[in-house]
Amino acid sequence: MLKSLFQFTDLHNGEEKTNVVLENVTSNISFRGSNIWILACAIVVASVGLNVNSTAVIIGAMLISPLMGPIVGAGFGLGIFDFNLFKRSLKNLFIATLVSLVVSSIYFFISPFKETQSELLSRTSPTIYDVLIAFFGGLVGAIAITRKEKGNPIPGVAIATALMPPLCTAGYGIAIGNIKFFFGAMFLYTINCVFICIATFVIVKYLKYPALQYVDKKREKKIKNIIYGLVFIMILPSTYFAYQLIQEKKYIEKANQFIDEKFISKGYYILKSNINSKSNPKKIEIALLSKKFTKSEIKNLNNELKDYNINNTQLVIRQDTTNIKKSILDEINIGKSQLDKKDLKIAELQKYIQDNTYDNNEIYNELTILFPEIKSISIANHIFYQKNGVNEIIPVMVYESSDELDLKSKEKIRNWLVKRLNKTNFEIIRKN
Repeated sequence: MLKSLFQFTDLHNGEEKTNVVLENVTSNISFRGSNIWILACAIVVASVGLNVNSTAVIIGAMLISPLMGPIVGAGFGLGIFDFNLFKRSLKNLFIATLVSLVVSSIYFFISPFKETQSELLSRTSPTIYDVLIAFFGGLVGAIAITRKEKGNPIPGVAIATALMPPLCTAGYGIAIGNIKFFFGAMFLYTINCVFICIATFVIVKYLKYPALQYVDKKREKKIKNIIYGLVFIMILPSTYFAYQLIQEKKYIEKANQFIDEKFISKGYYILKSNINSKSNPKKIEIALLSKKFTKSEIKNLNNELKDYNINNTQLVIRQDTTNIKKSILDEINIGKSQLDKKDLKIAELQKYIQDNTYDNNEIYNELTILFPEIKSISIANHIFYQKNGVNEIIPVMVYESSDELDLKSKEKIRNWLVKRLNKTNFEIIRKN
């Protein structure tokens, strides 16, 4: 049973030849010619996506990015002790990183939109979850590379590990002069690179790829210690950031529970609320529509924060809500004004459609009473373009009949249509 389970999960099943895999890996580490252009274009696409907060555009950029090549190459180089491959991979990764930073910095520097969107902000505070994503994404990528049938994991790995958005965010930090954004994004990028590389190293060792050159036990141990050191350096701060993120979410949940039980459930209408977990002390700010609290009531509410395990926090209740009400009314009036403009535009368009649309069926039924020889008609407005630039719109009736109407009949129809449709002119043409 155990033997059959091992065979079922054995990674050697469907494995590509070692020399073929190494050829593919080596060919994908270089950043020359077209690869540089593809990388630069992908960086611009990703930067635009981050700039306009479009997840779809960012995903598209990650799919066309060639950044995975040198990282996987470094992992293979370490795994088979091919230090030449390892050095070349790092060199090309450095070139790719530098090009990406330059291109993204230039884009965000010349872009008129400098607002920090949520897609940008999410790449500035890496956590332990990013470590897990990079490592397990790297495992999937390395396994897929060593298969005969590549399947479709590689695009998914490119999206999951997200190498490009952190680089673009670092470029954004350079462009706006925000060092915190730059270092946060570069830390996330480094996490992704290191753990994809380590994951590749693990798979290479597991599949027992032959070493290119002999390495004594002492040097092999040194390499492993360096890897363990990198893992520790990356995991320690990212774990701290994850802890902070969890604590912040818990704090916000408790604060919302406090607001709900002490204000909303008691029927107090909240105009505005803000939970600031970054300040010291932390703040919960609330503006109510009509309820007025005394100083002693506010003090008691501040004391009750401890009952919800909300510590180091100041509750601020905005008592003078006149300005807030005015602001809300102004927003309502602005919205109403915009709606009025839209209604006016809709009315204008409806009038235009009404003035330029004809009920051909109704007019045909009335017209055939006087002229039964007419078999069909079509009435529509036609624009006549003139050299002087003054274009004239004239309604035209195209009719179908066995014989062409005489001038007297045409004039009679024209006069009838002018009066019937309240027009100043009409052209009547027989369909050939």
